Amino acid sequence: MPPLRIAIDAMGGDYGPRATVTGTALALAERPNASATLYGRHHLIDDELSRLPATLAHVRERIDFVEAGDCLPVDMTPSRILRDVPSGSLHASLVALRDGEAKACVSGEHTGAIMALARRHVGMLSAVSRPAISAAIPTVSHRPCYMLDLGANVDARAEHLVDFAFMGAAMVRLVDNVSLPRVGLLNVGTESSKGERRVREADAMLRASGSSHIEYVGYVEGDGLFIGNTDVAVCDGMVGNVALKGSEGLARMLGERLQAEFQTGWYARVVGRLAAPVLRRFLQELNPVRYNGASFLGLRATVVKSHGSARAEGFAYAVRRAVDEAAMNLPDRLMS
Repeated sequence: MPPLRIAIDAMGGDYGPRATVTGTALALAERPNASATLYGRHHLIDDELSRLPATLAHVRERIDFVEAGDCLPVDMTPSRILRDVPSGSLHASLVALRDGEAKACVSGEHTGAIMALARRHVGMLSAVSRPAISAAIPTVSHRPCYMLDLGANVDARAEHLVDFAFMGAAMVRLVDNVSLPRVGLLNVGTESSKGERRVREADAMLRASGSSHIEYVGYVEGDGLFIGNTDVAVCDGMVGNVALKGSEGLARMLGERLQAEFQTGWYARVVGRLAAPVLRRFLQELNPVRYNGASFLGLRATVVKSHGSARAEGFAYAVRRAVDEAAMNLPDRLMS
């Protein structure tokens, strides 16, 4: 069976080929069932491929590259992208996905650009009215909670939130093998009278659905996201994006403060050395890099967004997620 081919927007993100080339190679080293085509500037990609360490030499034969344009200007609006940008690395990688030359696409471009071009080139599942961005966050129970939407829809209506709930639950059943995912609506309180009208309407619709495919747990407050009592947390794009970025910032702050505290004196340094193995595991668990890779659910094929600031290790997580979702044919199975 030929390996799954993943289309990589090699120019997207803050670091471009410096992150995407090595990140792709790191991912392929752990996913022998996959290969990749990098779309971008030939000379830049070739330079980075030549710098791959010897430990990644064995994956080089599974990496191709195709000449394409540069990344998009950060201030370019989605409407202008659709009107004025006929080429570029993101465009080329999504066209490859559309034409069946790849099974998934990964890009570090900004959300609006990926969403606009993906909807044009890849298209939407017929039963979905709006796509949603989903990513995992760590919890106390070590069982991830998937949040959606994380930025694709800042004006979602109640029926869109219900769609997100069922899409997120279907993904958890397939990806994490959870037979009855627990789904909650992110809200300002757990009382039935609290929250925006659209959230209260979505709550009523989910309670009335009587679906046997999800366990609807009602409203979830922000601090409840990390407890582990919910598999899917549903919200509109602005709320989700703020919650995710806030949790990433908090994780970084905790890590930096802990490391600084263990350097405040000789006693703290001694304790720090004794606690180093535990501290390393703790910081690794909180590291946002481990959770890089947000899926655009609702599209007809797998598209994964990498954080724009991700370096090679973070980009590798996004590529691995794309490979895994493509291998299980996730888009087609979301609405089954």
